[in-house]
Amino acid sequence: MMQTIRSLLAALALIGAGAGGASAAGFPWPSYADRPDSWYRSDEASRLAENLFSHQTDRGDWPKNFDTSSEPNRGDRSRLRGTFDNGATVGEMRFLARAFVATGRERYREAFIKALDHVLSAQYPCGGWPQSDPPGKGYPRYITFNDNTTINLLELVRDVARSDRFAFVDQGRRDAAKHAFAGGIGCILKCQVRVDGALTAWCAQHDPMTFEPKGARSFELPSISGGESAGILLLLMSLDDPSPEVVRAIRAGVRWYERSRLTGIRQVVVDGDKKIVRDPAAPPLWARFYEIETNRPFFCGRDGVKKYDLAEIEAERRNGYSWYGDWGRRVLDRFTRWERDHPELREDAGRRDSREPTGAVIIDGHRLNGGRA
Repeated sequence: MMQTIRSLLAALALIGAGAGGASAAGFPWPSYADRPDSWYRSDEASRLAENLFSHQTDRGDWPKNFDTSSEPNRGDRSRLRGTFDNGATVGEMRFLARAFVATGRERYREAFIKALDHVLSAQYPCGGWPQSDPPGKGYPRYITFNDNTTINLLELVRDVARSDRFAFVDQGRRDAAKHAFAGGIGCILKCQVRVDGALTAWCAQHDPMTFEPKGARSFELPSISGGESAGILLLLMSLDDPSPEVVRAIRAGVRWYERSRLTGIRQVVVDGDKKIVRDPAAPPLWARFYEIETNRPFFCGRDGVKKYDLAEIEAERRNGYSWYGDWGRRVLDRFTRWERDHPELREDAGRRDSREPTGAVIIDGHRLNGGRA
């Protein structure tokens, strides 16, 4: 019965992805995150873990867009293609870590460590991560913020470095995770897009050498992203002791969200088709893509031609992608709490310790520059 319900939920998630542009259903870690240790000792959890083992690649990662715990892999394991995209690998790792803490079964720890080593080795010297490793020659090789890929990895290595739930990881790897997190924050600071000298927000992909914004699929042109920038800012606002550079990045990103909000419009679906209608009472929206030079929202079909009206692109892309969202609401709400929690960080706090080089990060009182040690 439980398997039937989980399969149905996965199918519904896939349907939702087609309608709204969300990522296809993968391993549903959020549904297990709050389970008690006793559940992780159950036969059900053991079966799910065995299924995860069968889908783990020889490098240590997992494929995307299907629930890797739902059934065992019956194909050729050498054909598995792991990735960090669409939430893959991070969820499986968190599940196995919880399972090991609850059960002490060495196989769980070994699979987690194998994946962790892959995550750490996949990080670029600049501190970012590609969509998958090895990265190949196409857009997956870029620093990938799309679908929170790099943010998910940074949250994971931060937890490995300091959370008691990962105390089973040896100190050498925990130190490496700490350095990986610091390098990732430094990379984020270097990627923040400047327009006419002013910091704004981020693109969904950036070049790992020059940090310039990059496109991906034909309908994903270089831009300032109203979607992916939200996760980046939420992560920066979670830092315990933000450096002056981080404070400047947060304030600049928040200012960009404040001036980029779209009011007086609402997105509706009429006969299965997305439309934008006038509605003075509608809450603010943000576009997925903003033109870098003008900050004007734009949209793009599979032909790669930029349009400034959602109605001008083909129905398949119009309805199969998230072009508008309330991403900025979470940023602005969190910023209100961030300022309350950090009264010492006045608007001029960016002048504090101006000797600190751009891209440096303070972790546990130590200055670490971008990239792995």
